[in-house]
Amino acid sequence: MRKSLVALSVLAASAVPAVNAADYSDDIHKNDYSWSQFNLMMAVDELPGESTHDYLEMEFGGRSGIFDLYGYVDVFNLTSDPGSDKADAEKIFMKFAPRMSLDAVTGKDLSFGPVQELYLATVMEWGGMSGVNSQKIGLGSDVMVPWLGKIGLNLYGTYDSNAKDWNGYQISTNWFKPFYFLDNGSFISYQGYIDYQFGMNDDVPGLSTSNGGAMFNGIYWHSDRYAVGYGLKAYKDVYGLKDGGFAGKTSGVGHYFSVTYKF
Repeated sequence: MRKSLVALSVLAASAVPAVNAADYSDDIHKNDYSWSQFNLMMAVDELPGESTHDYLEMEFGGRSGIFDLYGYVDVFNLTSDPGSDKADAEKIFMKFAPRMSLDAVTGKDLSFGPVQELYLATVMEWGGMSGVNSQKIGLGSDVMVPWLGKIGLNLYGTYDSNAKDWNGYQISTNWFKPFYFLDNGSFISYQGYIDYQFGMNDDVPGLSTSNGGAMFNGIYWHSDRYAVGYGLKAYKDVYGLKDGGFAGKTSGVGHYFSVTYKF
């Protein structure tokens, strides 16, 4: 259930047009693009549960008119290892994160200061070991910041479809920064994200907390067709689960190794 970052390189390195993304007064399709890729992953000490496992990630996204899309499907335990903690668990996790551009819908440039574009942002997640079934909705944006360049910044309210109830909020950001370029055209990037939940129900002693989150810091080598990377993910009461409680260890660090083929 890792949010992949290799896709950000596709957007930043090859898909982001030179024109102002917020100005759709002449043609809402002028910034359209699409991409897809396969990531072969190995997670080490992933939290909660200090899980070490392999998985295949099928990742996709793009832009079409008013819609901006990111999504992936993870398939766990590809080697069918009977000793894996995924062996008797659900094998698939899916995340779809469409955003609808308010600039494109209104036909107006809503940018201001460092904010380039505004969105109605959503996230839908299903599956995984914990049987996730949640939806998020809120305000999204693309923001220019020093050195990192354009980042995504979204604030959501979260609806838990299993509990049939709203449960807290999430603020998310992601970034992609090429910082070293090789003579053959490939490059090395620093890329990452933060997902932080707050205002959640904490009425189950020993299990839940009102806040928690994770930060991913990745170093990746990219060519036009391939990518290889390592990411260090720092957790703090991830998913609002109390560290050392019934869910076990939920604070600490995990490691992610990936090899990518870009279509």
